[in-house]
Amino acid sequence: MTFRKALLAATMLALPLAAQAQPVTGFYIGAGAGVNLLQESDVAIKGPAATGLTSPQRSGSVEFNYGYVGVLSLGYGYGNGLRAELEGSYRENEVDGASGFRVLGTPLRSDGKARSYGVMANVFYDFDLGAGSFIQPYVGAGLGFQWHEYSGVRARNTAGTGFTIDGDQGRFAYQAIVGAAFPVNANLSITAEYRFMATQPAEIDVRSSAGARGTADVDNMNHSLLIGLRYAFGAAPAPAPVVAPTPAAAPAPARTFLVFFDFDRADLTDRARQIIGEAATNSRTGTTRIEVSGHADRSGTPQYNQRLSERRAAAVAAELERRGVARSAMTIQAFGESRPLVPTADGVREPQNRRVEIVLR
Repeated sequence: MTFRKALLAATMLALPLAAQAQPVTGFYIGAGAGVNLLQESDVAIKGPAATGLTSPQRSGSVEFNYGYVGVLSLGYGYGNGLRAELEGSYRENEVDGASGFRVLGTPLRSDGKARSYGVMANVFYDFDLGAGSFIQPYVGAGLGFQWHEYSGVRARNTAGTGFTIDGDQGRFAYQAIVGAAFPVNANLSITAEYRFMATQPAEIDVRSSAGARGTADVDNMNHSLLIGLRYAFGAAPAPAPVVAPTPAAAPAPARTFLVFFDFDRADLTDRARQIIGEAATNSRTGTTRIEVSGHADRSGTPQYNQRLSERRAAAVAAELERRGVARSAMTIQAFGESRPLVPTADGVREPQNRRVEIVLR
């Protein structure tokens, strides 16, 4: 399998999803598995195991086949794109071949396995692509400690002369991560990512075919493609759709009823009683306040006209009450000759100014 094919397979597995991406909030767990490529390692043999090897024979390189990687993680999301997590991982690759080593001028045959396992502390940042996005890219970096192990890694010629690297050493490790999450629902996401993980060079035990022991310096640089699952325990529910507020209903327009009176009179005519009845009927629907306002024309003194407008307002209020309108629902007031419907000179009789206004609000 080539590196390009592994990348394509990881991408295709992550496609068929459709839930809205959200920042991770609270604790989450994750797991992933995939393909690991252990980069070709330079090897330098030192100590007694190098005895009998010429200088060019003491160094070379080991190549590896594609292997596998597994990752488990526990993390916490802060709801703003930042996440922190602890990760445990395991990688294994088989030896594909060795080059550069020569024993008695004969090419070497090789086999064995290399493994890496340990813990890492990672920090991630999730990119917010906006509402409606079904993918959430992220980047991350980590530091930790990894054990790098060579198990039965041998290089021998046809006569059986050569060496075996067998052992492990824990070393400081670091990694860089690029990935994307594809939400399935508010809690569960499928992840696809690339990781580069490396350690300081490890010094591992080596034994020559003659039994001499020494050490070998080996590199440890890994390229990993993973598909995984991430479950967030404290995921925020998807935001409810915003509903536009219902505009407040415009207040109903005021309704006005005019009750007219004869000159210098405050008693009700038949027509006046009919109008008051209409006002009483209309007050039963959509009315919160009833204003009863008495008026007079400019014939007579202002003091007399004030008292006359008060009697007219009282007469209309009494008729409204008789027709079922509560007195407490009415505001009764009198304005005398101060608010004429038709402006006139002082002392002029004007029928339209001799009135009571019933206003329903």
